[in-house]
Amino acid sequence: MVETTAWAAAETFALGAPDASDIPVHFIGSNSLQPSPLDAAQQAWLAAQNFSGSAKRSVLLPNAEGKVSAVAFGTGNGQQGEPSGPSELLAGLLGAGLPAGTYRIASELSQPDLAALAWALGSYSFSRYRSKGPNGARAKLRLAAEGAERIINTAEAVWLGRDLINTPASDMAPADLEAVARVLADRHGADISVVVGDDLLAKNFPLIHAVGRASPRPPRLIDMSWGPVGAPKITLVGKGISFDTGGLDIKPASAMLLMKKDMGGAATALTLAHMIMGQRLNCRLRVIIPTAENSVGGDAFRPGDILASRLGLSVEIGNTDAEGRLVLADALALADADEPDCIFVFATLTGAARSALGPDLPAFFTNDNDLAQTLPPLAASIGDPLWAMPLWEGYLRNLDSDIADINNVWESPFAGAITAALFLKRFVSKARRFAHFDLYGWRPAARPLGPKGGEPQTARAVMEHLRRELTS
Repeated sequence: MVETTAWAAAETFALGAPDASDIPVHFIGSNSLQPSPLDAAQQAWLAAQNFSGSAKRSVLLPNAEGKVSAVAFGTGNGQQGEPSGPSELLAGLLGAGLPAGTYRIASELSQPDLAALAWALGSYSFSRYRSKGPNGARAKLRLAAEGAERIINTAEAVWLGRDLINTPASDMAPADLEAVARVLADRHGADISVVVGDDLLAKNFPLIHAVGRASPRPPRLIDMSWGPVGAPKITLVGKGISFDTGGLDIKPASAMLLMKKDMGGAATALTLAHMIMGQRLNCRLRVIIPTAENSVGGDAFRPGDILASRLGLSVEIGNTDAEGRLVLADALALADADEPDCIFVFATLTGAARSALGPDLPAFFTNDNDLAQTLPPLAASIGDPLWAMPLWEGYLRNLDSDIADINNVWESPFAGAITAALFLKRFVSKARRFAHFDLYGWRPAARPLGPKGGEPQTARAVMEHLRRELTS
């Protein structure tokens, strides 16, 4: 059974014209109380609270009856979003922190839609496994009905991605990922097909089968299509390892604690797909998710095995804990055969990317220099940052094998993220543009845009890029 809070994202808003009972929220920058829309009594109250407009601080302003009449919210210097971007993104703190009621933004903001989205993103909570669910009353933001659809769809999509990543592997097996994909396909009128278990061998997806064959929960290849034939072809590929023990090169226990999030790439692909379909971008969308559980068992693939791939390349297994690139290789070969305009790959792929850039900043690799230059500043401006890394082909030699066409790892502590990206690129030759996003998929601590937990990083950034590109 598919359980998600995603559709409740709309409940963080009150749609329609402003009401006299709406509580105004004033965004106030550092030391900018004058001139102010607040009256003398309210300004005196703020002075008594030592409020100076510093970023992230909010103060409730009472009326004569002691009820909340307004909110003062500090935005600092205006460019203090977290993890990046303008201070409008700090509005996520309001959605999560204000008392129940309906609020309206009373200040003139340069990006009011971004503030509204932040409000919804910050309001998210994951309570599926708590005996007491969340209180039904919440702080709602007044939002004009015109233009609300895109904001609500984006919030829904991110909430969905978070739900998927936060759900433990006991309830997020390959079959559960399929069920979610089918819900989205039904919602948007997309076509979907799935290849399961031993049928993967019959349909020539040997690497996906090999990674998942030791688990009692069968691996599968999910393939969803939407949009008019003849429109630009956009293909999303997401790594869907529902749990990663590391296989026979088994991970230490401490490294398994967050391995429920190893399907974060699939969650991100589905998040982005929900945005693309919900906002009706003019494209022919294809979403391909190879999903498997990398388990330890008598039928597990082994270090030193030589495995066939869909593309026809033989792959030597240098490490069974580098399984994500294997399932993606078969999926990419399928995607590339369709000669799409672009392939975007999302995966929680390497610890090397985290060592280089940390948890907040996903690495991305592309053969498109324009994309490498334009996407990072765009992503940073909306609080969904990423960083371009080189697809330096000089490291291809590190994947050489003495007995097969390619090895799945380079046994060295150097350039692991680049080497992994080059492995993926080896299975793509026909797509006009290739981009691989090596993400963490997790927020280590609560921040304005959401609580600690799963996060479909880069989905909003790629969506904003596609929206601009496909509507220009």
